[in-house]
Amino acid sequence: FVTNRVGDFGLLLGILGFFWITGSLEFRDLFKIANNWIPNNGINSLLTTLCAFLLFLGAVAKSAQFPLHVWLPDAMEGPTPISALIHAATMVAAGIFLIARLLPLFISLPLIMSFISLVGTITLFLGATLALAQRDIKRSLAYSTMSQLGYMMLALGIGSYEAALFHLITHAYSKALLFLGSGSVIHSMEPLVGYSPDKSQNMVLMGGLRKYVPITRTTFLCGTLSLCGIPPLACFWSKDEILSNSWLYSPFFGIIASFTAGLTAFYMFR
Repeated sequence: FVTNRVGDFGLLLGILGFFWITGSLEFRDLFKIANNWIPNNGINSLLTTLCAFLLFLGAVAKSAQFPLHVWLPDAMEGPTPISALIHAATMVAAGIFLIARLLPLFISLPLIMSFISLVGTITLFLGATLALAQRDIKRSLAYSTMSQLGYMMLALGIGSYEAALFHLITHAYSKALLFLGSGSVIHSMEPLVGYSPDKSQNMVLMGGLRKYVPITRTTFLCGTLSLCGIPPLACFWSKDEILSNSWLYSPFFGIIASFTAGLTAFYMFR
């Protein structure tokens, strides 16, 4: 709740700042002025950069980017279908969509674009490394979501608008399947190990579930393979697009993104 309020405060200040600069809240007017404000209008570039940063802060909190990522794993306490909804389609997608919608504005400010891609890169690596250390199946999937959102933010930061939205859609399907599958696994575990979340959600105790939930095993494997980027499944195409664009933009981002893709396979197959 508190981390989201920080983002909301930044978003509100950013909106008010741009309203003060442009005199309008219309996207059309904002983009029209953004195309020629630096050369023609004499508007203070520091002020516009600050307002754009405040808008980005709202997206950082909503999409669980570093350093406002701490709320996402703790939101796992709810029922599994709610987790699937929050993580796959609704809440975390809002920040990515906000940046995508305002991309013409951010493109006119190269400093902000570099900052967006840097935050995305830190988030995707941090999410993957934290996912490696989890034993709780739902927390592991939560950090996985954070890592994949980092990929989308990186794609937006390097100007790869289509790849980011494509990955948003493919990830939503794969992650919803994984969360609903994890709910089925937890439900199957409860009669065997007890109803405490510490035991029923512990991946260490989940060996040999194949004979209890054969259908869930197959669907979970499909979701895992997709998220790892195995062709011809959906996430392969979107992740491949993001990785190729990040290599073209900067080898530094390309190396980290490619290394983290390997970590994704490692923590998903645990």
